[in-house]
Amino acid sequence: MVTQLNSAKRGIATEEMKQVAKDEKVDVNFIVKHIANGSIIIPKNTARKQHIKPRGIGKGLKTKVNVNIGTSTLYQNIEEEISKAKVAVKYGADTMMDLSDGGDLDNIRKRLLDAASTVTFGSVPIYQAYGYGVEKYKNPLNITEDDFLNAFEKHAKDGVDYTTIHSGITLELAKRIMNVKRHGGIVSKGGTITAAWMLKYNKENPYYEHFDYLCEMAKKYDVTFSLGDALRPGSILDSHDELQVSEMINVSRLAKVAFENDIQVMVEGPGHVPLNEVATNVRLSKSLIGDIPYYVLGPLVTDIASGYDHIASAIGAAISASEGVDLLCYLTPAEHLGLPNEDEVKEGLIAYRIAAHAGDLVKIKERAIKWDSEMTEARRTLNWEKQLSLSIDPEKAKDIHYRNTGQHPGNNVPCTMCGGACVYLMLPQQRKYSKLEEDSQNTNL
Repeated sequence: MVTQLNSAKRGIATEEMKQVAKDEKVDVNFIVKHIANGSIIIPKNTARKQHIKPRGIGKGLKTKVNVNIGTSTLYQNIEEEISKAKVAVKYGADTMMDLSDGGDLDNIRKRLLDAASTVTFGSVPIYQAYGYGVEKYKNPLNITEDDFLNAFEKHAKDGVDYTTIHSGITLELAKRIMNVKRHGGIVSKGGTITAAWMLKYNKENPYYEHFDYLCEMAKKYDVTFSLGDALRPGSILDSHDELQVSEMINVSRLAKVAFENDIQVMVEGPGHVPLNEVATNVRLSKSLIGDIPYYVLGPLVTDIASGYDHIASAIGAAISASEGVDLLCYLTPAEHLGLPNEDEVKEGLIAYRIAAHAGDLVKIKERAIKWDSEMTEARRTLNWEKQLSLSIDPEKAKDIHYRNTGQHPGNNVPCTMCGGACVYLMLPQQRKYSKLEEDSQNTNL
C-alpha cells in the first residue's frame, strides 16, 4: 500500500519520479519535494497491466492535456472509440479519460486501457453505477450506496490511474439547487445523477459520506483522485454562483483529507467562465486548494461557438494555463452537439496543446521557449525541413506548404504567400543572424 506520495514523503525517488524528472528536464529532487507537498502528482495505478510512460502533473512542470473519449447511451461503437484513442496517442495526449455511459462498460474500459497503452488513463465511476442501475433495476436511481462504492473499486482493480469522484456535492447542496436560479442548470452528468439520487432518498452522497473508504481503496492501488466539479457552470451566466463556490470549498477540504491519507489528488475546475473571470477562477481555486494540481475543462469563454468550441475553450485554456492550471481537458468541435469523430478529436487535442504551450511560455518560460526559438531560427534561415518538423502538427504543415501550385521544393526558397517579396530574400543579411549571436547578446544584456 505504498503510494507515490508516501514514497516522496519519506524522501524516496521512485522510478516514475526519475522518469518524469528526465522528461521535464528538472532535478529528481525537485520532483520528490513537490510530490511530497502535494503540488505534483504522477497518476499510475499499481494494478495497471500496460507499461505506461508516467506523466507528472503539477507545479513547475509542462501543462498537460487530457482527451475525453467514450460511448453514450444512444451510440456505442467500441472500434470507433479505439480509433479515437489511437489518434489521441499519436498526436500527443498526456492523459485520456473514458467517459462511456452506454454499452458493456467493463469491456469498453478494458479495451480502451489497451488502446491507450502508454498513456495515463482516467475514468468516471458514477457512470458505471448509472449503467449498473439501468441494467439491473431498469432505473439508474434505484442504485444503492454500495453500488456507488463498488463502481469505484471496480475501476481501481481494472487499473485506472485516476478517477473523477463527485464527492463535493452534498445533500445540503442538492437541496439548494432548486432554489438557486441557474440559467444553464446542472450540466455535469455525474453531478446530476448524484443529486437526483440524494433527493430521491434524502441520503448523503456516498462519495462524500464514505470518503475514508474511498481513500482506503485508492491507497491500495495508488489511484489518484480527480475531485469533480458537479456544480460547475454550464453557462457563462452562472459563473462563480453560490453553488459552484460552495462545492469548491467542500472539494478543497476533501483534497486535504486525501493528501493526509497519502492519496495523490487533483481538483477539477469549471466549464463556462467569461474571459474576465478566467484568471480570477484559477486564483480563487488556488487560494482554496493551495498548490494541489488544478485540472480544468476549457473553460469556455462564450456559449455561442457550437462547432468551434475547441477554439472558444482553448482561449480560456491558454489563460488558465498561464495562471497556473496544471492539466487541461480538451473540447472538440463536436462539444454540445454530439460524439466527436477521429478528426475532431485531433482538432481539439492540437488546439489544447497550443493553449498548453502558450501557458508554459509564461509559467516555465526558460524551458518552454526553446521550441519557439528553434522555430524562429528555422523560419529566418528558410529551413523548411526543420520548420515543418517543429510544427505542432507536422503533417498538416507539410500539406499546406506544398499544396499550392508554384511552391518550390526544398530549403532556401520562399513560400507562395510572399514569393519574391520574401523578407529574408530582399534583406538577406537578416538570415545571417545566428542563434549563437542571439545567445551572446542575451548574455551581454
